[in-house]
Amino acid sequence: MYLEKISLVNFKNIASQTFDFQEKINCFVGNNGVGKTNILDAIYYLSFAKSYFNSVAVQNIKHGEGFFMIEGDYLLNDRKEKILCSLKKGQKKILKRNGKNYEKFSEHIGQIPLVIISPADRDLVTEGSDTRRKFIDGVISQQNKSYLRQLLAYNKVLSQRNALLKYFAANRTFDALNLSVYDEQLADYGSKIYEIRKEFLEEFIPIFNEKYQVISGDKEHVNLEYKSQMHNFSMEDLLKKSLEKDKILQYTSSGIHKDDLNFQIGDYPIKKFGSQGQQKSYLIALKLAQFQFIKQQSQLTPILLLDDIFDKLDENRVQQIIDLVDNEEFGQIFITDTHSERTEDIIRQSNSPYQIFRL
Repeated sequence: MYLEKISLVNFKNIASQTFDFQEKINCFVGNNGVGKTNILDAIYYLSFAKSYFNSVAVQNIKHGEGFFMIEGDYLLNDRKEKILCSLKKGQKKILKRNGKNYEKFSEHIGQIPLVIISPADRDLVTEGSDTRRKFIDGVISQQNKSYLRQLLAYNKVLSQRNALLKYFAANRTFDALNLSVYDEQLADYGSKIYEIRKEFLEEFIPIFNEKYQVISGDKEHVNLEYKSQMHNFSMEDLLKKSLEKDKILQYTSSGIHKDDLNFQIGDYPIKKFGSQGQQKSYLIALKLAQFQFIKQQSQLTPILLLDDIFDKLDENRVQQIIDLVDNEEFGQIFITDTHSERTEDIIRQSNSPYQIFRL
């Protein structure tokens, strides 16, 4: 599977541009602000119907314009596929595959598997548990439609339960029977989501450890740990135990929506004790493990986007990454860098055909 061509109109800072791509390695080089990352984001958009960097869809329209459009031509299992995503101000976003509209964008997730590695991934280390849960959910959802449906249903019921708790507080009332309707649904969805996450991480963590050892040259020991209240209690018990607290807080304080991942180097949190290079290596290993997992599950080779990943890494780590991606396990790769000479020197060392776009 690979992206043969992409056409952009009014997407971020790009007025109108078309790119024809090489089947293996494609590099975008140029100064900051010229739109390198925006092109990667457009490729990401065609897989997920949303931006990786800006969740407010209308802000992806070029300033002063009324719409944007992204169109991609793919070769997928020897079939031509055309994906189109567009948004007009004041209207709903449109996503089409071969001219046919998707009613639910969730139906498209996983059809064009893709993994992005970007400086924005640092949020996984620095931000709260919500960011790390989104990472887990994103990896699983690309291949497990049932999981995605259960997650959406869980979040909807959670929102309804929270609204009911607020209503009780505002009206100084309480209805245990009404609340139990939501508790039963949360317990059902939550148990299934927990089991899938647990099973996924049992498979994912060894892959991650292996990738990190290669990138670091086997110099450092890291760990990735799944943290969940459901290791010790059922979802039903958690809701019962936290009921009085929930009534005071006016939201649901326990459950799988509080799950987290512990990122460690040695026995310590990488956020506090890891250098910039170690943190970056950790995140790259995490995403390369995501790549391998999705490939195993889908039997398709995901597209790989590498946004400015060579910065803040020493030469040895850069070389290890190039050695990792320069094999038959990987398919089409898109790279951005501000240093054109550095990129060309690195890419030349690979044995793969490549193309460089100077922006």
